[in-house]
This record gives sequence, C-alpha cells and structure tokens, in this order.
Amino acid sequence: MTAQLLRTAEELRSAGADGRTRAVVMTMGALHEGHATLVRTARQHVGEDGEVVVTVFVNPLQFGPNEDLKRYPRTLDADREVAEEAGADTVFAPSVDEVYPGGEPQVRISAGPTGERYEGATRPGHFDGMLTVVAKMLHLTQPAAAFFGQKDAQQLVLIRRMAADLNFPVEIVAVPTVREPDGLALSSRNRYLSPSERQSALALSRALFAGRDARHGGPDAVRAAARAVLDGADGLVLDYLALIDPTDFTDAAPGHTGPAVLAVAAKVGSTRLIDNVPLDFGGVQ
Repeated sequence: MTAQLLRTAEELRSAGADGRTRAVVMTMGALHEGHATLVRTARQHVGEDGEVVVTVFVNPLQFGPNEDLKRYPRTLDADREVAEEAGADTVFAPSVDEVYPGGEPQVRISAGPTGERYEGATRPGHFDGMLTVVAKMLHLTQPAAAFFGQKDAQQLVLIRRMAADLNFPVEIVAVPTVREPDGLALSSRNRYLSPSERQSALALSRALFAGRDARHGGPDAVRAAARAVLDGADGLVLDYLALIDPTDFTDAAPGHTGPAVLAVAAKVGSTRLIDNVPLDFGGVQ
C-alpha cells in the first residue's frame, strides 16, 4: 500500500469522503521508530477498514526567538516511507501558508497555567503554539482518535485538557515512550548528539529508572534516587528534575497518592533533551 501525499485542506477533505473511521498521528517530521509506533498503534485502533493520517508540519508557532526554526530537519521523502511502512494511508504535509493562510494567527489557544510550568517556563509561548496547531489539525483531519507519545508528557496533558475543555469530539490516545536498547528515549533531537554526548545523555533515563525503582519508598525516595544519578553524571546541564502531579503539572506533594510523572530536562552539549516515566503511588503499577 502506497501512502498518498496530500498538500491542501481541500485534498484532505476529498480524501476523507468515504466515511472510514479516521485516526491521526501529528508530527513535525524527522520520523523515527517512536513515530512509527504511534502509526502502528493507530492502525490497530481503527483496523484495516479505517484510515490513518500522519501529518507532517514544522509549526513555526512552537519555536521561540532563540530556537532555530530553519535548523529543524525536513525529510519529507523519508518521512513518507516511514509512515507508509508503519501502516499509514495518508501523509498530510501542508505548507505554512496552507495552515496559516492569513499569516500568524491573531487568535490562538492559551495553554493556561499548566502551560507556564516546566517546559512552558523554559519555552514561553511554546504550548500556546502547539495547542493552536493541534486544534487546527484536528479540525482539518476530523479524526475519531488522535495518538500522542507519553514522552512529551506535558504536551499530552494539555492536549487532553484542551479536548475536554473545548469539547473536541476526539479520543486522545497516549502511547508509551519508545527507547533505544540502552534506555535513551527516541527523539528527533538525538541526531544532534556526538557519540560522547550520547553517552552523557544516558544519565537521564538511568535517573528516571532509579527513581521508578524507588517508588515504594514514596515521593521523596523517588526524587532522591533520581537526583543521586544526576549528581554523579558528567556532560549535562540539568534544567529540572521533578515529580509531577499529571492532573495540572504541579509538584507532587510528599504524601502524593495515585498517578505521577517523574520528568527530567537537560542540555547535553547544545541539544536540549526531555524524558519522563509514569509512576503510581498507592495504585497498580
């Protein structure tokens, strides 16, 4: 099966006229096995009679003034191959003018207080831009379900909140983080790491796994175990290590029970990486 490449909203509307159940996987391109896992999960969800659409769009609203939009990799031919092999029917790769025909939109979706914490504090406005384009893509693709990776935990929380608060008729499905055999979370940014930087980056997942292994000791034990790994690591500059309540992305209290997210962000060389693991205190892991 060859995945059709569509460039305009009109082409997408025409392609969806057959009434099949549609699932969407939204990406900014530079697809890797993590994205392929999202596509395969979407295919399983809708079945062979459904339709899986992969969007490829480098969203300028998500890039701050100190982030290089032009540097972001654009590999559409390779992306189409990855999407097709994973089971996608359609790759929707619109231009910036197609998505924002009047220029940068004056009306945008606000991520609210949750979007100002952690990643939002480091990248002001990032989540507003992300939610704005996700909302537009949901309107354009009209899916029954949309699939997002757990690696971007704060993004996932905000998309779910937007869908609930604004009554989007779509199921938001979370897909577990895909990792290399050595534990490094797959990311389009990994291509920027030198061999030595990649070795340094492994401290992030090691810290998360150490915290996860200490969860039976409670939140303080989780934080201490993860911190001990990072304190002994070389070659990275820590932005944050946090145990987070996923309902609103605030710090989990010492007596926190239920779901939590242990999250980390750091710079390795000039590359900023994020990672997390989901935990459960007092529930079934």
